[in-house]
Amino acid sequence: MKYWRETIAVTQRILIELLRRRRSLIFWSIFPISVLILSGIILTERAKLPIAAAFEYAAPSTLVGAALFFSCLGGSVATVVAEREQQTLKRLFISPLSGTSYFLGIFLAHTCIGFGQTLLIYTIAAFWGASFKGSILLGLAIILMSIVAYVGLGFILGTQLARRIEDVNALVAAFGVPLLILGGAFLPTSLFPQTLLNIAKFNPIYHMNVALVAVSARGEEISDITSHLKFLLIFALVMVVGGWLSYQRMLIVERRL
Repeated sequence: MKYWRETIAVTQRILIELLRRRRSLIFWSIFPISVLILSGIILTERAKLPIAAAFEYAAPSTLVGAALFFSCLGGSVATVVAEREQQTLKRLFISPLSGTSYFLGIFLAHTCIGFGQTLLIYTIAAFWGASFKGSILLGLAIILMSIVAYVGLGFILGTQLARRIEDVNALVAAFGVPLLILGGAFLPTSLFPQTLLNIAKFNPIYHMNVALVAVSARGEEISDITSHLKFLLIFALVMVVGGWLSYQRMLIVERRL
């Protein structure tokens, strides 16, 4: 119960701070909505799809590429770096709060943010007539694995490569934007040459995108996307372990300063 109470307390603090920064909250909403609408209109006009079908295909790609990427990956990197700059970690050492609870609290906070953006994206898509055709539980599982993978990677990048808040945007752009394009977040993978498709198979965003599109827009089952689910599960687990080890290493370094 001690770890649970502390984890919830850390989660609440992060979410309350986000609510207080209304400008950031508004921008986090405007960006994925804009990408969703633009993608839906482009698919309607260029692919000659009915508007509802266009948004059914645009919603999952927008979610994993625009919403979850920048809020869960970029957000977790920014949170870790800000906590170091604000000396929060040093105060942690003299408080009864455990490092495990702090780590889990950041994970849970960004999970809440991610599911909030999922609700936002699919609410907007539903306004244009889109529907979720596959298993909702399977879709939620894919989204949860994507969130876990992003936040774990955010811990690795935030603890090992970023030192100041100014580093966050450059870091996320350098690592993230090429992966987003290669993952089919902005361009359909059907347009990729075979060489890029072969490379994309090593990109986790590609597997997130393909799996969620398959379930959400085409109603496919687990048996149809088994390879993508296996890749996502293994990648998410590796990122959690890597994020935890990076976090522990950061604490050791902070104690010495």
